[in-house]
Amino acid sequence: MRIVSLVPSQTELLFDLGLQKQAAGVTKFCIYPPSARHSASVIGGTKNFDFAKIKAAQPDLIIGNKEENYQEGINQLALSYPVWMSNVTDLPEALDMIRRIGDITDKSRLADPLASAIEHSFDKLRPATTLLPAAYFIWRKPYMVAASDTFIDAMLRRAGFSNAFTHLGRYPEVTPEQLAKAAPTHIFLSSEPYPFSEKHVAEFQTICPAAKIQVVDGELFSWYGSRLLGSAAYFQTLQPVRSPE
Repeated sequence: MRIVSLVPSQTELLFDLGLQKQAAGVTKFCIYPPSARHSASVIGGTKNFDFAKIKAAQPDLIIGNKEENYQEGINQLALSYPVWMSNVTDLPEALDMIRRIGDITDKSRLADPLASAIEHSFDKLRPATTLLPAAYFIWRKPYMVAASDTFIDAMLRRAGFSNAFTHLGRYPEVTPEQLAKAAPTHIFLSSEPYPFSEKHVAEFQTICPAAKIQVVDGELFSWYGSRLLGSAAYFQTLQPVRSPE
């Protein structure tokens, strides 16, 4: 089976399931494992496919994701190839995706234990009784946050936080005035897709002087494949989740 993966987190999953020889095509954003873009053909981005390169890869299966890919491109691919799409907005859907990909690639013997290990790691998290309001920023100029109906929103709750912008949908732009009014106790600056770093902390501290501001690993909040194995332990380093006594 020759597989083209249109999603970075699912590409990493394929390699972790031992499917590196079957991976015929990946996107330019598929950075894990680092060898992926050398062993497979790079077929463009997640929202701008190179159809000629995909054709040259001769895929027997294309796997994508509803949020990360664009409908027009997926529709065009589906005319010529078998296309399997995931739709992941929370942890149960992520675990189901891992198991389904294991099933369709004949790797259930590896995918099922992987999903179970991820599930067990999250089961050990014991959130505080009261969720603390947090704002999770994914972009700067303009400011953009992860709001409701996103995988990041679900991960925030798992980590013991409520989304300060849950009344907004998806990935809205917000103003400094809206942030100040929301007054979250925590502000998370994601390392991706915008590369926030410590130099940006003071900028947000000016807007919300009382908030705790942290640069966080965006991959552990937003990648929903095998990288989730490290997410629960990472969330324990953030407040207010706590591990079992």
